[in-house]
Amino acid sequence: MCGILAIFNIKGTYIEVRTLAYNLSKRQRHRGPDRSRIIILKAGPDTYHILAHERLNIVDLSDRGRQPFQLVDDQNVYYMQNGELYNYWSIKPEFEKKYKFSSNSDSEIVGMLYKEYGPNDFWNHMDGMHATIVLDMNNQTYYAGRDHIGIIPLYYGYNKDGALFLSSELKGIHDQVVEVKQFPPGHYIDQTNEIKKWYNPLWHNFDHIPTGEINFQEMRDRFIDVVRREVKGDAPFGLFISGGVDSSIVAGIVAKLIKNGEIDLSKRGMRKVHSFCIGLEGSPDLHFARKVAEYHGFEHHSFTYTVEEGLDYIPEVIYHTETFNNTTIRASTPMYMMCRRIKALGIKICLTGEGSDELFGGYLYFHKAPNRVEFHQELIRKLNDLHKYDLLRANKACLAWGIETRPPFMNKAWIEYVMSIDPKYKMINAFQPQIEKYILRKAFEDLENPFVPQEILWRQKEQFSDGVGYSWRDGLIERANQLVSDQEFAQASTTYPVSTPRDKEQYWFRQVYSSAFPSDSSALTVPYGKSIACSTEKALEWDEAFKKNTDESGRAVLSIHNDALKEILQEEDKITDESIKVQDHFQL
Repeated sequence: MCGILAIFNIKGTYIEVRTLAYNLSKRQRHRGPDRSRIIILKAGPDTYHILAHERLNIVDLSDRGRQPFQLVDDQNVYYMQNGELYNYWSIKPEFEKKYKFSSNSDSEIVGMLYKEYGPNDFWNHMDGMHATIVLDMNNQTYYAGRDHIGIIPLYYGYNKDGALFLSSELKGIHDQVVEVKQFPPGHYIDQTNEIKKWYNPLWHNFDHIPTGEINFQEMRDRFIDVVRREVKGDAPFGLFISGGVDSSIVAGIVAKLIKNGEIDLSKRGMRKVHSFCIGLEGSPDLHFARKVAEYHGFEHHSFTYTVEEGLDYIPEVIYHTETFNNTTIRASTPMYMMCRRIKALGIKICLTGEGSDELFGGYLYFHKAPNRVEFHQELIRKLNDLHKYDLLRANKACLAWGIETRPPFMNKAWIEYVMSIDPKYKMINAFQPQIEKYILRKAFEDLENPFVPQEILWRQKEQFSDGVGYSWRDGLIERANQLVSDQEFAQASTTYPVSTPRDKEQYWFRQVYSSAFPSDSSALTVPYGKSIACSTEKALEWDEAFKKNTDESGRAVLSIHNDALKEILQEEDKITDESIKVQDHFQL
């Protein structure tokens, strides 16, 4: 991954625009700490186009992989990309017959795809996660777009002269444009300034409720193939393991690919796979993640932090994640702290389990879905908004330290496959035992050669912000009450008329956010709807109790969450510090 900045039709002298390009691109250097490059091209009298790239070396670690690229066969075509293209290895041999390559970087093939399929269709031929920009000086046209689901961030806006600014992060351009916005996933923009949709899957149709049957073997084989492709690269990689079923399945697949000889660790300078988890001392995630890692023989790193240490990090976490959403900040902070320590180990890529809950209805509030139609429509809402929440968190909290995260569950073909399954099979009462994500768990149940230990495979959902330790969420609320007075909070609607904070924790986060990103348009890039246990606002209608207790924590659904707490308390290993907190909450 990298940081990209593009400015089209900006007015000024060459020195002025180059200085601006350098200063704005530097704001994102944490995303690409390895190398930088700026290209400035004349667009007219005192008018220029700018392409700037901050590189994180992942594929082709040599300088040949530096971006922006210039197409070998057409020197007037310039392009750059933030992300990874997983179909690069399969399509490159055919393209080599027609085009000249100057590197082994997966991003270089973007220019060939553009020439081969044209500016409106080449987006459909990129399989991966990306924000992509092409500048064609043959006819002074440009194109910028974002991947199918928004794994890679992209922001845009226009200055008072009408110049178009695009940036990987909000901080790159928020103070340069009249109004800054998140670029919509699955869309692209061209020189007409019209935003067009390039990704049109069947699952986007809100009224289409799928009727596909389940084939557990097919489901297993398809996802193994996704992980097989997404683990490719030249840099050392690692695994985030929370001890939940999603990240544990990814870890189990990687372990089998290594055992089968499909992954050669030595070629990436590795002896063993490194796995990582973070939590408060004695937290559930540390406990279960260690079991997964030990089962596969990974070199596991259990990082711990205290509530006070986490609270210290809040201002810089908000600055890097560019959000004031409670759920995102709660989960981003331990991930941010963990990635600082991973960076010191030389790891640049980590596979994660993000997105599975949105595909299979894994959040605990889905237990209350009234029927298959509303269940499926909630999945659509969750997937359409995921770029504002978990995908944003995983990308920005980790790239703050130059760590690229890859979420296999968000693979384009995999999403379309899972969203074609009849939602009745995803509902909690479809099978015995009644548990969220049953069909995914069952697909990876292998009693002879397990991907995941049985106790982990059938462990109930635990949200990351809870799993790192139940004291964490309580500590945030306590600190917010100390920092925000009753008088300040009473004036919240006056101080922040846009997205007014609803509690003191939100107020505190908003104070920090607004000190870095003061504009109303910046605030509007952050999601604001009410939620319970990560639901959308629409799902609050499922249960009268939901409307009275809108807390993003999984513990908000106490009758369901307590089952998970019982499991933890019954574990034979001691979970001392956090067991005390669990017992306290279990008595509520």
